[in-house]
Amino acid sequence: MKTTFPALKNIQKALDEAGVGNRIKATVPLNADVYNSPESNPVPSAGDFRGDIHSLMVDMVRFMHSNGAPFVVNIYPFLSLYQNPDFPIDFAFFDGGGRNLNDGGHGYTNVFDANYDTLVWSLKKAGVPDMKVIVGEVGWPTDGDKNANLENAKRFYDGFLRKILIDEDMKSILPGNFERHWGLFTYDCRPKFPMDLSGKGNDKYLKRATGVQYLPEQWCVLNPDVKQLSALGPNLDYACSLSDCTALGYGSSCNNLDRGGNASYAFNMYFQMQDQDVRACDFEGLAVITTKNASRNGCLFPVQIVSAAGPAAVATGRALLVAGFAAILLL
Repeated sequence: MKTTFPALKNIQKALDEAGVGNRIKATVPLNADVYNSPESNPVPSAGDFRGDIHSLMVDMVRFMHSNGAPFVVNIYPFLSLYQNPDFPIDFAFFDGGGRNLNDGGHGYTNVFDANYDTLVWSLKKAGVPDMKVIVGEVGWPTDGDKNANLENAKRFYDGFLRKILIDEDMKSILPGNFERHWGLFTYDCRPKFPMDLSGKGNDKYLKRATGVQYLPEQWCVLNPDVKQLSALGPNLDYACSLSDCTALGYGSSCNNLDRGGNASYAFNMYFQMQDQDVRACDFEGLAVITTKNASRNGCLFPVQIVSAAGPAAVATGRALLVAGFAAILLL
């Protein structure tokens, strides 16, 4: 590590002097063992760079951050199992069989997510909370250890592919609003863009899921007849706190909406995530249900897909704010 950092600086300097430093960034792929959480408090929010290399890592990540370079990390859940005979095996996979690690209200059911967020917290404590992170390597071996077999590899990749293919609309956005938009497919399993899987430059859309069922084509929007909007801000905040308004962020797909559009988007997201329960489109009389597609200017107002689970208990606006939080968070 002591020779790696000087080499990194020299490479970035050479790129800058060549006039390409603004487009090409030097970085160092690192394994996940450069950071950890103490045994006394093994949760992601307690994460930090290892004590024996702490000052070096802080200097390195600050240098990379100042040059716009990402942090590239290799995360192998298999190694957590391989290096610790007491490690709960189900926690190494993504199929929900693992324990639920609670960290201040954030739950983790797999070590990949917990490890990733441990890095996020380490970067935050190093003074670079907005540093981009790229997972450079991830996988599961098929031989060479009792847990390195075809069955476990299939289980890992099946879960991992499900994770990366579809957006997760309730994922923690602590690292940034982008956290809910990693997927190759939208929430209703439509491909976002064409891809070349042949290696021959043949861009094609992946096949979308068949048999997806939607709730009725109706949306919850700001009532155009309401003139008194003093309660709009608090109700918008309430709707976003219990749904996904990340598309409204700066530079995002719905960033061009006006005040009324922002409110309609927030109200509709809450309404759809409550399976279109009519009580979820009230907001102290500010909202109304419409059958006219509310999507506009490239901003999609989604319609919820049919869920196998029943609708959650909902509150009918900020008048039941506390009850709403309790009911929804407990379900």
